[in-house]
Amino acid sequence: MLVALVIVVVLVVQRIGGEEPVTANPGGQASTEVCPEPETATPEPQPGDGRVHAGKLSYPELGSPWSAPEPEVGIPFGKGVLIQSVEIERNPANQRWLAAVLIGELVAGDGFFSPKDGAAIVVKCVMGRYYGDSAVTRDDKRNEAIRVDDHDAWVIESQLGFDVPGIQAKSERLIVVVVDTGGASSGLFYASIPENAEQLLPPARAALAGLNVDG
Repeated sequence: MLVALVIVVVLVVQRIGGEEPVTANPGGQASTEVCPEPETATPEPQPGDGRVHAGKLSYPELGSPWSAPEPEVGIPFGKGVLIQSVEIERNPANQRWLAAVLIGELVAGDGFFSPKDGAAIVVKCVMGRYYGDSAVTRDDKRNEAIRVDDHDAWVIESQLGFDVPGIQAKSERLIVVVVDTGGASSGLFYASIPENAEQLLPPARAALAGLNVDG
């Protein structure tokens, strides 16, 4: 995730920013037209139980070197979002490239996304918006139905490739999970781990494994 000095899911976020996120014009790659309009919603106060809560989802809070959970209001596919991140590198334009884990409520616009459709839309939005003008390749490792805390969910795990000027990383692992949290609402879990920070992938997977639906 490349973000401004003001972050940003991971994403944004997710990937590019200076003092303001950089908008993308990726040409033939995934379009930003699939991105729902951002919604501003302040995350609820945290209960102090060692978990990160946003929307109806929560996961065990990640420790150092991950940042404390921070609100992220610029994500077009989520609201009430909290993010934990680690700065991996910084380019000459003073833009930061992050590893990130975030959760929130999925913004569905005028309709309701099934977990499968929601996950697909988030991935297309990420590819079209957060890598500047760089073309992005996608190699899916998982694209399947799962259960999260006995709720229907869909996971897409992909290796994304790119060549962003000034950034050493040329690929990263993207994990998107959309969970049907009930009552015509969905929750979003999102993680992105650059190739030059693979040691942060196990903690991201642990956060996903510990994902709960609250209430």
